[in-house]
Amino acid sequence: MSQLNESDLDSVEEKTETSESDSDFEIQLKSAKRKGTVSQGTVPSKKFRHKAASRSASSSNQSDTQQTTPHLTPLRKITRQTTHNERKETTAGQMYEAVKAGRSALVTVIDEWLDDYKRDREAGLLELINFVVHCCGCKGIVTKEMFNNLQNADIISQLTKEFNEDSVTYPLSSVGPQWRRFRSGLCEFVALLVRRCQNSLLYDEFLFSSLLALLIGLADSQVRAFRHTSTLIVMKLMSAVVEVAAVVFAQAEMTRRRSELEKNKKAELRATERVEELQASYQELLEHQEELFSMINSVFKGVFVHRYRDNVPEIRTICMEEIGLWLREYPTYFLSDGHLKYLGWMLHDKQAPVRLQCVLALQRLYQEKDFIGRLELFTSRFRERMVNMVLDKDFDVAVEAIKLLLLVQERTEDGLSEEECSHVYPLVFATHGGLAAAAGEFLYYQLYREVNQVLTEEGSDKRRITFLNLLTCFFIQSKYHEHGAYLVDSLWTVAGTELRDWDMMTSLLLHDKGDGQGLEDEEEGALVELMICAVRQASEATPPVARAQGKRNLSMKDKKVQAQDRRRLTNHFIPLLPQLLSKYSADADKVSCLLRAPLYFDLKAYGSTGRLEKYLEQLMIQLCGIVEKHTDECVLEACARVACVLCEDTYTFSVRMQRAVSQLLDRTVECFTSLLDELLQGTADEDELFSAAASLKRIAAFSSARDMTTLKVFESCLMLLKCGVESREVEKELMVPALRCAGFHLLWEKVKITNTNTQTSKAELKRLRGEVHSFCVLCQNCLSLGQAEIRDQAFVLLCDLLIIFSDGSVRVRPELQAVVYAPDDSVRAEMASFVLDYVFSQPEDEIIYEAEMKLALLQRRRNQLAGYCKLILYGVLEIRAAADVLKYYSKFYRDYGDIIKETLSKLKMISQVESAKTVGLCLQQVSKSAYTCTPPCVCVVDRLCEMFSDRDEQHHAEEMKEIKELAKRLSMSFGINLHRIRKPLLALHQDGLRFAFGRAEQQIHPPPNLAFLEILSEFSYKLVRQDRTQLLGYLQHVRGSITGECVKMYERSLHSGTRGSPALSLQGTPAKKRRKTMAQGSVLSVDEGSQLAGSVLSSLPTPTLTSTAHVERLPRPASPSVVSPRSYHEPSSEHDSVDDFTKGSLRRKVNATRKQHISSERSEPDIDSQLNMLSLIEEYHEEEEDEVEEEAMFEEFEENDDSDFETGYSLPSTRRCSSYLEDLFE
Repeated sequence: MSQLNESDLDSVEEKTETSESDSDFEIQLKSAKRKGTVSQGTVPSKKFRHKAASRSASSSNQSDTQQTTPHLTPLRKITRQTTHNERKETTAGQMYEAVKAGRSALVTVIDEWLDDYKRDREAGLLELINFVVHCCGCKGIVTKEMFNNLQNADIISQLTKEFNEDSVTYPLSSVGPQWRRFRSGLCEFVALLVRRCQNSLLYDEFLFSSLLALLIGLADSQVRAFRHTSTLIVMKLMSAVVEVAAVVFAQAEMTRRRSELEKNKKAELRATERVEELQASYQELLEHQEELFSMINSVFKGVFVHRYRDNVPEIRTICMEEIGLWLREYPTYFLSDGHLKYLGWMLHDKQAPVRLQCVLALQRLYQEKDFIGRLELFTSRFRERMVNMVLDKDFDVAVEAIKLLLLVQERTEDGLSEEECSHVYPLVFATHGGLAAAAGEFLYYQLYREVNQVLTEEGSDKRRITFLNLLTCFFIQSKYHEHGAYLVDSLWTVAGTELRDWDMMTSLLLHDKGDGQGLEDEEEGALVELMICAVRQASEATPPVARAQGKRNLSMKDKKVQAQDRRRLTNHFIPLLPQLLSKYSADADKVSCLLRAPLYFDLKAYGSTGRLEKYLEQLMIQLCGIVEKHTDECVLEACARVACVLCEDTYTFSVRMQRAVSQLLDRTVECFTSLLDELLQGTADEDELFSAAASLKRIAAFSSARDMTTLKVFESCLMLLKCGVESREVEKELMVPALRCAGFHLLWEKVKITNTNTQTSKAELKRLRGEVHSFCVLCQNCLSLGQAEIRDQAFVLLCDLLIIFSDGSVRVRPELQAVVYAPDDSVRAEMASFVLDYVFSQPEDEIIYEAEMKLALLQRRRNQLAGYCKLILYGVLEIRAAADVLKYYSKFYRDYGDIIKETLSKLKMISQVESAKTVGLCLQQVSKSAYTCTPPCVCVVDRLCEMFSDRDEQHHAEEMKEIKELAKRLSMSFGINLHRIRKPLLALHQDGLRFAFGRAEQQIHPPPNLAFLEILSEFSYKLVRQDRTQLLGYLQHVRGSITGECVKMYERSLHSGTRGSPALSLQGTPAKKRRKTMAQGSVLSVDEGSQLAGSVLSSLPTPTLTSTAHVERLPRPASPSVVSPRSYHEPSSEHDSVDDFTKGSLRRKVNATRKQHISSERSEPDIDSQLNMLSLIEEYHEEEEDEVEEEAMFEEFEENDDSDFETGYSLPSTRRCSSYLEDLFE
């Protein structure tokens, strides 16, 4: 910047001369400044308060000069004094309303004010000051007497007392479009004011000096409205001044160069007057520059270094936004490590908007190539933090952090290492669309960077081939092989051209592997997956399921592009798909993937022209060959889906396709029936068993996609199943597909009788109900078999059939009541035992399984649990059956927490009281095992210490900890609306009291379940006061003469409304904050006082990052402490600022010496005004005090709930839990 071209400086001069012509206040006040005179009717110049003593002598001289001027007419003077306050208030109010409306031309408003200021600058200044006061939301007025007789601190104190306390909001904190316009209008007003005064009033040492002095004082106020508004105004004012300073600097450099150029001329060519004129202009510009620097330093040190660490996030955000502007607009002065460090420090801020502004400011800096050299030290010191921010909990911050890293990679010489880039690569699979798109852009740049290193010559085909090879290698190494759709969607915006290159992809796949060319088998599989995902993306133009953010309507342009892509890929793949299927017909994974392609075609193209019908015949031949060749379930289901789509009646070729599929199925059924007798008699050999099992698998796969009840395979499958259950020797390869065939047959039968318009005969309904009963009995018997595959398949089918044939499924068709099948007690008991034995358990043989096998087993168990929960929600099982599921909520939270939580939420919609009683029943069942062997009337901790050895004590202590953790999780599920949950909580407590005092009427032994009151007290904090009183009366009624520590604990929980006594409450439960009134009138909480005292006595280390999610869960400190968020130390002078960071929040330090000094100068206020000031300063804490405990407990348990999922982004879950929940609750 210091070495500017003259052309650039000439353009700057022309721009400045144009702006000078817009101002009417250039010469008069400038000459007054030079001569040291003051306009008529004004008082001496009012500068910063800390310079008043040094300027007393010059002030007296100026007053003598003013006395020589003649006085104005006394009548005019009196009239002006009497109407001064009214006119001042009216003008300030008009300016405020103009800014608030946002419709007025602010230039006109400012020009009118400048006219008033020209006539009487003190009155004009007061108008501007009162305008600032109105913008703060204060109804007070700064009068002329206050301005002349009081210091700024006294004026601010007086305004604080007159502040409107009816509402805690003020203009900048208000929401709505009107107040957003006010904020933007206020910022524009300040910028225009400086721009209109940049040639004159900016240097008169009165207007801006006095205004800044007051704004700096307001920015240090304890009242948030003053501090927030004044900080915004002074930061915007400084930004405008910085722009003026940059222009002045450019003008000074240009003038200096012209002067030197003129001096270097020969004597006969040199213009002496021109040299003197340029030298005078240069000196004047230097004076302007010095005054601007003084103003900038005053604001920076007086406001920024204190407010950038303010406890209000909005204030910190303003500071970070403006310093980013200063660094870019005036790099000669600001772009240094001394100013860049503030952006680096605030990258650690706890609030996402502050971090976001820092990242955006850094992006604007790294976009300028001229700044890269000055950013080297900053980059080296804060590189690690910038890399870690890609995992920020706030997605907007993470997205901008990735864009920042891309700029660092592009613009800096060193760039990023491979390890640092590896933090970004996995984010292409994130479920958040914006984050994945930013990571995709980063990956695209890295891949083409490798392409440019490999290929030096220009060739589009070679470059695309290399790009596709690198992309497939990345997909293979990423180990997210099931989520190619997410990778394609992430790259679709930047790499759409490469991913739409179907010709290149198919040519690579059809190319032979001879002479060392072509793709390896793993690379071919990855490329097939990416190609089919790209086909889906082009055909549907929608993101993957987990990444879709609601329903998005395509624009006309997008629909047109989608239609063109679908038509182009259809025309390309119709001739080539049979060739691809033929080449990879033996590979199950590749074939199942390729068979998804016809689902995205425009299938009408097969019948539109005769030349494409031959490719349809080839496709059908390949399809039938694949069905006869494979027995894998995924391949057979893919073939069934394609066949059913081709057989739809909407296509002209559907008849031929139906005939071909029917012939294929007839051959398959005939093969199975021919071997049935040998299978039932047990005389079939291995080849016959394999052939029969393969036929059953094909029939089951097609039964899942189309109605095959006409083939009459139900009776055959039922006989085979009965034989297998009775003999227990039939292979699972036969039993599992037989179960599926029979189950799908019954489901299609129900579909037929439901969709038919004619009335079904009673005999037909009776026959169907008999088949359902027989099959359900068989499934119940299969639940006790030793083979897991048969057992699991039987359980899933049993769950589905009980729902399909339940009473709720025929409510719209009462005539179908005859087919309703309700499970008896034995079926319910068998299914509950299955869930307990095989879902909520971890067999020992699972330890030897690999990760993929464990994931598949977890997937199967989640499916089984979802099916059982559906039975409860659809009314097949009673609500109390959910107690068997809820008791494992805490223990299996990581595996099934989302399913159980959603189930409990849906149960509340059905019946809040019954769901609450179910929660109580769950805890009663769990607590019985823990209290069986212990005396009932002694507190649990005492019993453990007295009755058990150390080993048993530890075991029972862990049991109690688990039970209490379960109770806390269940109590949090009730929500925060205490009035809506009154009846459910009362029912839960009454059932719990009856359970605890079950034997109280006998008066022989203490009740065995009395210790349950300790668990029940976990729900007391959600009771309202009236219900607590009612429960206390009920407790006195049922307890009789029974006493004990558990009873006392429960009583204390009802009296205090907390979980228990302080001695027995959970460690870390937030206690209610109590206020102390200090001697000087400040308000300080007990916790704050202890923390501030600790901060003085200890030197604390740099904190761990709290704004991003880490891979490992960091332990929470026992008590909060004051910490510094900076990565390297600040200058010692900045430690004296008013606000500092603390671990929990940003708290305000109390400087007793300064407060005593100020209080000694001011008169002692009355008690009412003092209390008003205290209530104003703590207005936000007063409102939130009643909710502190509730919110803290919610935060505590939310953190515990998410302890296994710390990252702020999420990868697509291989559990497919979203589809489970949709099936479960829709």
